[in-house]
Amino acid sequence: MKYRYHNNRHDHMRNYMRERATRRGSPPWLKAAGRLVISLLASYALPAFTQEFPMKIRLDVNGDIATATLYDNATARDFATLLPLSLTLTDFAQVERIGDMPRALSTAGAPAGMTPVTGDITYYAPWNNLTIFAGDNAYARGLVRLGKINTGLAALQRPGPLKLRIEHIKD
Repeated sequence: MKYRYHNNRHDHMRNYMRERATRRGSPPWLKAAGRLVISLLASYALPAFTQEFPMKIRLDVNGDIATATLYDNATARDFATLLPLSLTLTDFAQVERIGDMPRALSTAGAPAGMTPVTGDITYYAPWNNLTIFAGDNAYARGLVRLGKINTGLAALQRPGPLKLRIEHIKD
């Protein structure tokens, strides 16, 4: 019997608190605190960079530095959210240096393919690879241009494997 009485008393208290909260509404300070928490959480959801595109990046290739520019397209913007990024590049077909990406990139609005030239930084969607071209190559479906090497291409033209770290250049 005592157990049943305890549950009834507990239910009564819970109903009383619920009714009291409904009658009064939330105190103004609690509403303001809730808005503050929501705005803080929203600010953490923004990307770590706020630079406009085209974006300048630095590539550290086994200690040698190269610079590049990322173009303004959906795939390049998605790629930029992964920076800083470390990859190991391997040789493919003598003119490509490829590395596995940590996740698939958006290819929204991208053309079906492209003809790469020396210095192109690309994303090969079918294999989820970052590909940097050390030489010209033929048209390939699924290849999306991310950007272009500006300086230091020679570091990427050496045979691999190459340890690569890519970072956004802050102004």
